[in-house]
Amino acid sequence: MTRNTNVKNIKAVYQLATAEEIVTGKAWYQVAKAAAQLIAERHGVSEVVAIGVIAALSPRNRWSRNLLDAENLIEAYVADSESAIDTKVCTFGANKIKALRILEAGNPLLDEILDILSGPKLREFATCINDSLTFDVCIDGHAYCIWNGGRTSLADVPRIGVKLRAQIKEDYRDAASDLGLNPSALQAITWVAWRRLHGITN
Repeated sequence: MTRNTNVKNIKAVYQLATAEEIVTGKAWYQVAKAAAQLIAERHGVSEVVAIGVIAALSPRNRWSRNLLDAENLIEAYVADSESAIDTKVCTFGANKIKALRILEAGNPLLDEILDILSGPKLREFATCINDSLTFDVCIDGHAYCIWNGGRTSLADVPRIGVKLRAQIKEDYRDAASDLGLNPSALQAITWVAWRRLHGITN
């Protein structure tokens, strides 16, 4: 499959997006940042810490639950850092440990948080929430399927190594340029549309 085909695949999903989905997708990362700001203000942590905790707890986690888990974990940590490990979250245990490490760091900079997150998808997600105008793109299994032109189960998505990830990002940037959009906004728009098109609920 040529890269031109992959760009067309991304643009084809965008063309299937409803007006509401386009508006929602364009604002998605801005809304996510506003949620992180609110959680941070309510519980006395920095905005980037809240963003990092949200990103850490995101894998295989429905967005509404992701936010609830992040707020619950931050609230528990602020109340009693030692017992926060017992807070229930709907993601992997290793990701909860990453979130706790971010909280334990005190008042870390974004770069320090990205180092703790370590995984490329988590780092991209945090970067996009922190700055919705970034030219970075969050590449997950759904973004791969959109780029590849067909749905597959997330378990069957191939490992997205450094070279493939760079290619997918470049194709999203090319498609975004053609459409007059920011790359992260295009990724969010197509993600929202893809979920509707395929009945994806998580």
